[in-house]
Amino acid sequence: MFSGIVEEMAVVTAVEKRGGNVDLTLRATFAQELEIDQSVSHNGVCLTVVRLGGGTYTVTAMHETLERSNLGLLKVGDRVNVERSMRMDGRLDGHIVQGHVDMTATCVAVADADGSKYFTFEYPFDGEMARRGYFTVDKGSVTVNGVSLTVCSPEDSKFTVAIIPYTLKHTNFCDMAVGTKVNIEFDILGKYIARLSHFS
Repeated sequence: MFSGIVEEMAVVTAVEKRGGNVDLTLRATFAQELEIDQSVSHNGVCLTVVRLGGGTYTVTAMHETLERSNLGLLKVGDRVNVERSMRMDGRLDGHIVQGHVDMTATCVAVADADGSKYFTFEYPFDGEMARRGYFTVDKGSVTVNGVSLTVCSPEDSKFTVAIIPYTLKHTNFCDMAVGTKVNIEFDILGKYIARLSHFS
């Protein structure tokens, strides 16, 4: 479980294909604090640490994860938003994030907002999925590449988020442009409410 508050951008140092899986090795300042089997969010995807050494750690992404997320596009040198699992004795500064990416979306617009920036993302609309809670609502929460954000101007297949300068500098939003593919996780509370309404 995560909060969507990115700790830092880790740098990909190796990408190794193993059958249908891919091993990703990353350099992060907290690598020496990790242990085997710990969970770390990578662009919003929860992955398990399988190897440690030399200030780096390695995680494995299976075929389904690669198909559903943007991790299969990563290459050496790319910067990845990372967050260790949430501590239960701290404040929940973002929102409840599972690390289970629902789908990818594409950045379709970037606009200046008097010091901040607006990013608009588009994803394939599916009416059945929407009835199950896979949608955004105005002022609701959404996770984009592991970052907990507030939705503005939601549509059936689009939503916009406002990114303040600090977030732009300290997450890989600084690398995003029109055409960039991102991972999105819809709010788990919305999914439960949608599911409950199905039975009422």
